[in-house]
Amino acid sequence: MSNTIEEQIQDIEEEISRTKYNKATQQHIGRLKAKMARLKEESEKRRVASGAPGKGYGIKKSGNATIALVGFPSVGKSTILNRFTDANSDVGAYHFTTLDVVPGIMEFNHAKIQILDLPGLIKGASRGRGRGREVLSVVRSADLIAMILDVFETNIHVLIKELEDSGLRLNQSPPDVVVKKYERGGIIIKSTVEMTKMDEETARTVVSEFGYINADVVIREDITEDQLIDVLVGNRVYTKAIGVLNKVDLVDDDHVADILEGMGDLFVMPVSAETGSGMNELRNTFFESLDLIRVYLKPQGQDADLEEPLVVRRGSTIGEVCDYIHRGFRPNFRYANVWGNSGKFPGQMIGLDHHLKDGDIISIVIRRDGSA
Repeated sequence: MSNTIEEQIQDIEEEISRTKYNKATQQHIGRLKAKMARLKEESEKRRVASGAPGKGYGIKKSGNATIALVGFPSVGKSTILNRFTDANSDVGAYHFTTLDVVPGIMEFNHAKIQILDLPGLIKGASRGRGRGREVLSVVRSADLIAMILDVFETNIHVLIKELEDSGLRLNQSPPDVVVKKYERGGIIIKSTVEMTKMDEETARTVVSEFGYINADVVIREDITEDQLIDVLVGNRVYTKAIGVLNKVDLVDDDHVADILEGMGDLFVMPVSAETGSGMNELRNTFFESLDLIRVYLKPQGQDADLEEPLVVRRGSTIGEVCDYIHRGFRPNFRYANVWGNSGKFPGQMIGLDHHLKDGDIISIVIRRDGSA
């Protein structure tokens, strides 16, 4: 019988790989996956509690958003960073040129976007190989992950697996599931949609494996047992990701087309950081993928400042803009006016919950003396 958590995890992985997935085995596989996820969390907590050695990467986020350049060693991450920013990341034609995280700022469309050049990942990074845990901890805080490949190293599936094994979920939204503990009643599964990927008994088994005895589980979308496990683990990070295929200048167009065809649904930009080909398009893609918009401020009785917009996330509210400008704006807010795409008519009066759109002009009126 296995003694260590790592051995138990390995045994479960082997059993899952040996078990054919079908209706008859779904519940058993669901239990195994849930147990494995729970053991991995326990192993990580023990590692952190033991103060396991290893230098971490302390990076202060700055600018309007952060992009992490992730990839295998020597795929051109440093060259891309140097093309776009004021950073000076070492470039060399050998593995592990970058031994630390190198940040830079890209200024584009009035936005300041932080780009992080990270040490190359290798297979097993999520389990600590090649200081992978430290690198992936930085990636988890990014607003966009750019997975950098080159035309000679195109195994995107290994890279995606390392990211997912570290708790990242790429181009996904958190499952619409709510789990509430109760004192009695057992585990009740309530679904507002038809469940085609997982039956109720499997869902009940997965929840039970996480130590729940009495709970209501409300499922509002058709999810798999893996997605339910993600909800129960509770520390998953849902992040946008794109692919960047570098060094396309070294092969012909047909070779590039074959590589892109094998990338599945992932959006991939072909570029050459060395020659600059495709880099302007990549800069635009970065900006669009971050969902940034520009909002122009208009002081009362004055013209709007159309030279220096405020850069915020798409879907931001007036309240969030108030918080960004000054912490005293929200508590003293009276009303605002908006001119632009989010308004029904020019100068519409709006409140704190109004969602803004790119190019909006806003005038915010606050109480100056704390009175109504």
